[in-house]
Order: sequence, then C-alpha cells, then structure tokens
Amino acid sequence: MRRRATVAVPAVAATTALLFSAPQVGAAAQTRAGTCPEKYLTVRAQASAADPAVVRISVTNRGGRTCTLDPVPTVTFGDLDGAALPVPARGGGTYRLGVGGTAYAAARTIADPADPEARRVGTLTVAGDPSHWGRSFTAAELGAGDTIRVWEPVTTWWQPKSADADRALERGRTESPWSGGQPKDSSGV
Repeated sequence: MRRRATVAVPAVAATTALLFSAPQVGAAAQTRAGTCPEKYLTVRAQASAADPAVVRISVTNRGGRTCTLDPVPTVTFGDLDGAALPVPARGGGTYRLGVGGTAYAAARTIADPADPEARRVGTLTVAGDPSHWGRSFTAAELGAGDTIRVWEPVTTWWQPKSADADRALERGRTESPWSGGQPKDSSGV
C-alpha cells in the first residue's frame, strides 16, 4: 500500500502541473490572450471646444504587436460609482489595434448641463480595457473648466477615425441606454 501511494502522488502532481501549464482554449482565453498591455498604450482625452460635455478620446498602440482592446473605453468619473454606458447598447467582441494604430471614441458626460441632478467631479479616467487602471484627467486638463458635470454619461465604441466617433455619439442621442430599447440604427458603429 505504501508503495502505491508513493507512485500515485507524483503522478497526480505531474498531471495537475501539466493541466495548469497547458494553454487554455475557449472564447474567454482567446479573447483575453491578445489584450493590449497598458504600458504600451497612450491615452488622450480632451473636451470638445463646441460642447464641453463631449470628451474626445483616443488610444494609440506603442507596442510591437497588434493587440485588442475592450470594444468600448472604460470611462469613469471622480469617485462616482459606475462608468459611461456604451451607445449603441450592443455587446461582445474586441477592437483590434495595430502597431502604431490609434482608435477613437467620444463620451457625453451629461445630456443637459442645467439638469438639477447633475453631479460635479474633478477628474475623468479613461482605460482601453476594464483590466487597466487607465489615465486620469482633471477638468482643467480636459479643457472643461473647474469641474466635469456628470449625469447618465455615455460613450461610443472604439472607431478608426475621430469623425466616426463624433457621428456615433450623435447617433447615440436617438437611443437611451437606460430605456432598455434597441438602437434605432444598429448597423453603425
């Protein structure tokens, strides 16, 4: 009996080590395998001159390989809970970002700046992937004044051009992510 236990324990340990060292397969492993490392991304954000409630966002891949981002940027506000919701509100996938490539998005922090329920925060943080810490921008750095007004914020999906992000945000006005309805134009973005 003692001899069997001595042989069985190393066999179980070797099998366990082999299982844990083998590459994972499946959608989750494949999706996360190529995530852009945060240290190779340059994140920028700036308030629109025409509308300080709109923030234009970009991320550039400075790494040596094509990688993936979450399909929408993670945009959070000061110490408030939650993040800007995507418009249109569809799900899934990743955004491929080539070496030296830049992706663009736009966020609307508040629909009506006069809204009495608006919150005011001093910073906005943008991350290319929810697993990243992101980069924080003060209201002054964004060009948004002393504070950023926030109420039911939305963000677009990553786009290949800045103008595409602006158009997607404008189309997003026809959809309310809080109503549970489907976007009127689900073919875009």
